[in-house]
Amino acid sequence: MTLDLDLQIALDLPGLPAESDFRRWTEAALVRAGHAKAAELTIRVVNEAESAALNETYRHKPGPTNVLSFPFAAPPEIESALLGDIVICAPVVLREAVVQGKTPEAHWAHLVAHGVLHLLGYDHDEAHAEAMESLEIRILAALGYPDPYGDPRDR
Repeated sequence: MTLDLDLQIALDLPGLPAESDFRRWTEAALVRAGHAKAAELTIRVVNEAESAALNETYRHKPGPTNVLSFPFAAPPEIESALLGDIVICAPVVLREAVVQGKTPEAHWAHLVAHGVLHLLGYDHDEAHAEAMESLEIRILAALGYPDPYGDPRDR
């Protein structure tokens, strides 16, 4: 599997993960999800204002959110490795990590994996939530992170 990752950092915030981290987390999610083909995607790290605008425009929900995924589906006659775009709101990620008792790194890894799975067609609606969460747990375990849905006291 080859990965063409376009990482866009749209804010000046110290302590963001390195590009190599984003690449490692993305590759792990693709591999564990069984995506053996070439993949191309964008991860854009944004502030709360940009996240809120996207969330309101595309999900019709107010305020910023931690991660948004925008899958790309090529027409059947066109072969493309493009999976789509993931937008992650850094301030929300950092606040959630504290509230949820996680390390920022583990939370970043979880949200990247979560976003990648959405690009691959996974969903966390009632019918598919368990399968998606189980795969996220396996991806994070392979990367050396704890169960993101487990008890924070186990971390």
